[in-house]
Amino acid sequence: MRTRSATAVLTTLALGSTLGLVACGSENSPGDTSARAGTTVTIATHDSWAMSKKVLADFKAKTGITVKIQPHGDAGELTNKLVLTKGNPLADGVFGIDNTFASRAIDEGVLAKYAGDRPASSKAFDLAGTGSDYLTPIDYGDVCVNIDDTWFAKKKIAPPKTFADLADPAYKDLLVTPGATSSSPGLAFLLATIGTYGDGWQDYWRKLLDNGVKIDAGWEDAYTVDFTAGGGKGDRPIVVSYSSSPPFTVPKGGDEPTTSALLDTCFRQVEYAGVLKGADNPKGAQEFIDFMLSHEFQAALPDEMYVYPVDTGVALPPGWQKWAPTAPHPVEVSAADITAHRSEWLRDWRDITSR
Repeated sequence: MRTRSATAVLTTLALGSTLGLVACGSENSPGDTSARAGTTVTIATHDSWAMSKKVLADFKAKTGITVKIQPHGDAGELTNKLVLTKGNPLADGVFGIDNTFASRAIDEGVLAKYAGDRPASSKAFDLAGTGSDYLTPIDYGDVCVNIDDTWFAKKKIAPPKTFADLADPAYKDLLVTPGATSSSPGLAFLLATIGTYGDGWQDYWRKLLDNGVKIDAGWEDAYTVDFTAGGGKGDRPIVVSYSSSPPFTVPKGGDEPTTSALLDTCFRQVEYAGVLKGADNPKGAQEFIDFMLSHEFQAALPDEMYVYPVDTGVALPPGWQKWAPTAPHPVEVSAADITAHRSEWLRDWRDITSR
């Protein structure tokens, strides 16, 4: 699962004066075919978006619609931008809002109702309550601590296995993580520590800071720059990434990855797509959401974005079942608790890590 970078948007953007006119036809119910799709649909995404030109060309061939992808940083920054441009949306649809930010997007009213034409297996990833009326699950993955096995073998140091190990002086200055306020995997890691330590999570984070944890803006910097196995010649052999990351570290000519995920440190992240309220081309966004649930698009997700498709009937790439297993028991924090306490937790985390 990959790219996630950039700090959250703090500047309020001016809203257009055409809100009333734009919003009139924005609420498109599931299955609504009354509106005609335009020839171009703009999809706001996080920076991790990746999809083959062939797949997108097939969508155009089937529908006559050209997809314009509009990256907006991390999932957290993406959600913030959608809220700040509410009423004058910057795109027609959105992909990449995850279960840690979904309630904010829904509560702020930035989305129009559309459920998508879903495979049966995707219902297991639906948001609770009315959330499934606004956001359609597309993929999922487990955010976990990853380690550079080759680095630890060369140094003859036993690698960490648990959250507690990460605060052990034996691993001082070895961990890098994306920030919780600017990165969806960073927030997922924070939630995993909250789910593990409960009211003691703040003391745990103080221990991580005392042990030299490095906090980057997003996944891109943490994994591809600071992680020793990320290709950027970094100096940190422990990184917060995904359980699906290891297969992509199999060296050329090799048959097994040089990294592994610690499956006892995982938090499950689900990514969603939705239609933006007030969109110029809501019908086009609906059609693209349906296409994202097609077998062709779902089958391309693992190789393109390192994620698991919500359509469990799709075959995974070779090696995934062995080298990219999902966590059997991911750490859980209820959606209700995330909604109720996310702002408080992020404020407290920011206070702790900025001292």
